[in-house]
Amino acid sequence: MAKTLKVDIWSDIACPWCYIGKRKFERAVEEFSADGREVEVEYHSFELAPDTPVDFEGSEVDFLVAHKGMPAEQVEQMLSQVSSIASSVGLDYDFESMQHTNTVRAHQVLHLAKGKGLQVELKERLLKAYFEQGRHVGRAEELADLAAEVGLDRDEVLSALESEEFLPDVRADIAQARTYGISGVPFFVLDRKFGVSGAQETTTFVQALGQAWDEQDAV
Repeated sequence: MAKTLKVDIWSDIACPWCYIGKRKFERAVEEFSADGREVEVEYHSFELAPDTPVDFEGSEVDFLVAHKGMPAEQVEQMLSQVSSIASSVGLDYDFESMQHTNTVRAHQVLHLAKGKGLQVELKERLLKAYFEQGRHVGRAEELADLAAEVGLDRDEVLSALESEEFLPDVRADIAQARTYGISGVPFFVLDRKFGVSGAQETTTFVQALGQAWDEQDAV
Protein backbone atom coordinates (compact mmCIF):
# COMPACT_ATOMS: atom_id res chain seq x y z
CA MET A 1 0.00 0.00 0.00
CA ALA A 2 1.40 3.40 -1.04
CA LYS A 3 2.37 5.72 1.78
CA THR A 4 1.38 9.40 1.87
CA LEU A 5 2.79 12.18 4.02
CA LYS A 6 0.08 14.54 5.27
CA VAL A 7 0.94 18.22 5.66
CA ASP A 8 -1.49 20.60 7.35
CA ILE A 9 -0.85 24.28 6.63
CA TRP A 10 -2.26 27.15 8.69
CA SER A 11 -2.28 30.40 6.74
CA ASP A 12 -4.24 33.56 5.97
CA ILE A 13 -5.18 35.04 2.61
CA ALA A 14 -3.93 38.47 3.75
CA CYS A 15 -0.49 37.12 4.71
CA PRO A 16 2.30 37.99 2.24
CA TRP A 17 4.65 35.42 3.76
CA CYS A 18 2.01 32.72 3.34
CA TYR A 19 2.04 33.10 -0.45
CA ILE A 20 5.85 33.21 -0.52
CA GLY A 21 6.01 30.19 1.78
CA LYS A 22 3.49 28.37 -0.41
CA ARG A 23 5.76 28.76 -3.44
CA LYS A 24 8.86 27.60 -1.57
CA PHE A 25 6.98 24.65 -0.09
CA GLU A 26 5.55 23.66 -3.49
CA ARG A 27 9.07 23.57 -4.92
CA ALA A 28 10.13 21.39 -2.00
CA VAL A 29 7.25 18.98 -2.58
CA GLU A 30 8.13 18.78 -6.26
CA GLU A 31 11.72 17.90 -5.40
CA PHE A 32 10.73 15.54 -2.58
CA SER A 33 8.16 13.72 -4.73
CA ALA A 34 10.49 13.21 -7.69
CA ASP A 35 11.10 9.61 -6.63
CA GLY A 36 7.39 8.84 -6.23
CA ARG A 37 6.82 9.82 -2.60
CA GLU A 38 3.32 11.25 -2.11
CA VAL A 39 2.44 14.41 -0.16
CA GLU A 40 -1.14 15.40 0.73
CA VAL A 41 -1.76 19.06 1.62
CA GLU A 42 -4.68 20.50 3.56
CA TYR A 43 -5.06 24.20 4.32
CA HIS A 44 -6.44 25.51 7.60
CA SER A 45 -7.86 28.89 8.55
CA PHE A 46 -5.98 31.54 10.49
CA GLU A 47 -6.91 35.22 10.86
CA LEU A 48 -4.01 37.59 11.39
CA ALA A 49 -6.28 40.61 11.92
CA PRO A 50 -9.84 39.44 12.67
CA ASP A 51 -10.94 42.96 13.65
CA THR A 52 -10.27 44.30 10.15
CA PRO A 53 -13.45 45.65 8.50
CA VAL A 54 -14.57 44.12 5.21
CA ASP A 55 -14.18 47.48 3.48
CA PHE A 56 -11.04 48.98 4.98
CA GLU A 57 -10.71 52.60 3.91
CA GLY A 58 -7.07 53.20 3.14
CA SER A 59 -4.00 51.62 1.62
CA GLU A 60 -1.96 48.66 2.83
CA VAL A 61 0.52 51.18 4.20
CA ASP A 62 -2.29 52.89 6.15
CA PHE A 63 -3.39 49.55 7.58
CA LEU A 64 0.09 48.50 8.71
CA VAL A 65 0.85 51.92 10.20
CA ALA A 66 -2.27 51.56 12.37
CA HIS A 67 -1.94 47.82 13.00
CA LYS A 68 1.77 47.67 13.79
CA GLY A 69 2.33 51.21 15.02
CA MET A 70 5.21 51.75 12.60
CA PRO A 71 6.06 54.96 10.69
CA ALA A 72 4.81 55.02 7.10
CA GLU A 73 8.35 55.28 5.73
CA GLN A 74 9.39 52.13 7.57
CA VAL A 75 6.29 50.27 6.36
CA GLU A 76 6.97 51.27 2.76
CA GLN A 77 10.53 50.00 3.05
CA MET A 78 9.29 46.74 4.56
CA LEU A 79 6.74 46.22 1.76
CA SER A 80 9.44 46.90 -0.83
CA GLN A 81 11.60 44.19 0.72
CA VAL A 82 8.69 41.74 0.82
CA SER A 83 7.90 42.48 -2.84
CA SER A 84 11.51 41.75 -3.74
CA ILE A 85 11.43 38.40 -1.95
CA ALA A 86 8.09 37.58 -3.58
CA SER A 87 9.59 38.38 -6.97
CA SER A 88 12.41 35.92 -6.31
CA VAL A 89 9.86 33.08 -6.21
CA GLY A 90 7.91 34.29 -9.24
CA LEU A 91 5.23 36.40 -7.53
CA ASP A 92 4.36 39.95 -8.57
CA TYR A 93 2.99 41.70 -5.47
CA ASP A 94 1.04 44.91 -6.03
CA PHE A 95 0.66 46.53 -2.62
CA GLU A 96 -0.59 49.80 -4.12
CA SER A 97 -3.65 48.12 -5.66
CA MET A 98 -4.30 45.77 -2.74
CA GLN A 99 -7.72 46.02 -1.09
CA HIS A 100 -7.15 45.16 2.55
CA THR A 101 -10.11 43.32 4.02
CA ASN A 102 -11.40 40.85 6.57
CA THR A 103 -10.65 37.28 5.45
CA VAL A 104 -13.21 35.24 7.41
CA ARG A 105 -15.49 34.85 4.38
CA ALA A 106 -12.60 33.72 2.20
CA HIS A 107 -11.79 31.05 4.78
CA GLN A 108 -15.40 29.86 4.75
CA VAL A 109 -15.29 29.42 0.97
CA LEU A 110 -12.03 27.48 1.30
CA HIS A 111 -13.82 25.02 3.58
CA LEU A 112 -16.58 24.65 1.01
CA ALA A 113 -13.91 24.06 -1.64
CA LYS A 114 -12.22 21.40 0.51
CA GLY A 115 -15.39 19.33 0.45
CA LYS A 116 -15.40 19.57 -3.35
CA GLY A 117 -11.74 18.64 -3.77
CA LEU A 118 -10.86 22.15 -4.95
CA GLN A 119 -9.27 23.70 -1.87
CA VAL A 120 -5.72 23.86 -3.22
CA GLU A 121 -6.92 25.45 -6.46
CA LEU A 122 -9.04 28.05 -4.65
CA LYS A 123 -6.25 28.88 -2.20
CA GLU A 124 -3.96 29.75 -5.09
CA ARG A 125 -6.69 31.74 -6.85
CA LEU A 126 -7.50 33.83 -3.78
CA LEU A 127 -3.86 34.61 -3.00
CA LYS A 128 -3.20 35.66 -6.58
CA ALA A 129 -6.36 37.78 -6.63
CA TYR A 130 -5.41 39.52 -3.39
CA PHE A 131 -1.69 40.09 -3.79
CA GLU A 132 -1.28 40.47 -7.54
CA GLN A 133 -4.61 41.63 -8.99
CA GLY A 134 -6.12 44.04 -6.46
CA ARG A 135 -9.32 41.99 -6.16
CA HIS A 136 -11.58 42.36 -3.12
CA VAL A 137 -11.58 38.96 -1.39
CA GLY A 138 -13.80 40.09 1.49
CA ARG A 139 -17.01 40.57 -0.49
CA ALA A 140 -19.36 37.68 -1.15
CA GLU A 141 -19.97 38.48 -4.82
CA GLU A 142 -16.26 38.75 -5.58
CA LEU A 143 -15.52 35.52 -3.72
CA ALA A 144 -18.27 33.75 -5.65
CA ASP A 145 -16.75 34.95 -8.94
CA LEU A 146 -13.28 33.75 -7.98
CA ALA A 147 -14.60 30.42 -6.69
CA ALA A 148 -16.50 29.85 -9.93
CA GLU A 149 -13.23 30.26 -11.84
CA VAL A 150 -11.85 27.11 -10.19
CA GLY A 151 -15.02 25.09 -10.66
CA LEU A 152 -17.24 25.82 -7.67
CA ASP A 153 -20.92 26.64 -8.12
CA ARG A 154 -21.34 30.38 -7.74
CA ASP A 155 -24.84 30.20 -6.21
CA GLU A 156 -23.71 27.55 -3.75
CA VAL A 157 -20.88 29.81 -2.61
CA LEU A 158 -23.23 32.74 -2.04
CA SER A 159 -25.68 30.52 -0.17
CA ALA A 160 -22.95 29.11 2.07
CA LEU A 161 -21.70 32.60 2.88
CA GLU A 162 -25.18 33.87 3.69
CA SER A 163 -25.89 30.95 6.03
CA GLU A 164 -22.33 30.95 7.44
CA GLU A 165 -22.48 27.18 7.15
CA PHE A 166 -18.70 26.84 7.29
CA LEU A 167 -17.98 29.44 9.96
CA PRO A 168 -17.76 26.76 12.70
CA ASP A 169 -15.06 25.01 10.63
CA VAL A 170 -13.08 28.24 10.42
CA ARG A 171 -13.36 28.70 14.19
CA ALA A 172 -12.33 25.05 14.75
CA ASP A 173 -9.18 25.57 12.67
CA ILE A 174 -8.26 28.66 14.67
CA ALA A 175 -8.89 26.81 17.94
CA GLN A 176 -6.67 23.95 16.77
CA ALA A 177 -3.94 26.45 15.94
CA ARG A 178 -4.09 27.72 19.52
CA THR A 179 -3.85 24.13 20.78
CA TYR A 180 -0.68 23.67 18.74
CA GLY A 181 0.66 26.99 20.04
CA ILE A 182 0.60 28.60 16.59
CA SER A 183 0.74 32.39 16.91
CA GLY A 184 1.88 33.30 13.40
CA VAL A 185 1.57 31.97 9.87
CA PRO A 186 2.42 30.25 7.65
CA PHE A 187 2.79 27.22 9.89
CA PHE A 188 3.30 23.72 8.52
CA VAL A 189 2.50 20.57 10.51
CA LEU A 190 4.02 17.42 9.01
CA ASP A 191 2.45 14.07 9.87
CA ARG A 192 0.84 15.73 12.93
CA LYS A 193 4.25 15.61 14.62
CA PHE A 194 6.68 18.12 13.14
CA GLY A 195 6.10 21.86 13.04
CA VAL A 196 7.80 24.22 10.61
CA SER A 197 7.17 27.93 11.13
CA GLY A 198 7.46 30.64 8.50
CA ALA A 199 8.35 30.91 4.81
CA GLN A 200 11.46 28.76 5.08
CA GLU A 201 13.83 28.07 2.23
CA THR A 202 12.96 25.18 -0.08
CA THR A 203 15.93 23.15 1.18
CA THR A 204 14.64 23.43 4.76
CA PHE A 205 11.23 22.15 3.69
CA VAL A 206 12.82 19.25 1.79
CA GLN A 207 14.80 18.27 4.88
CA ALA A 208 11.69 18.48 7.09
CA LEU A 209 9.65 16.37 4.66
CA GLY A 210 12.43 13.79 4.58
CA GLN A 211 12.65 13.65 8.36
CA ALA A 212 8.88 13.20 8.72
CA TRP A 213 8.90 10.51 6.02
CA ASP A 214 11.76 8.62 7.68
CA GLU A 215 9.98 8.78 11.03
CA GLN A 216 6.96 7.13 9.41
CA ASP A 217 9.22 4.31 8.20
CA ALA A 218 10.71 3.94 11.67
CA VAL A 219 7.26 3.54 13.20
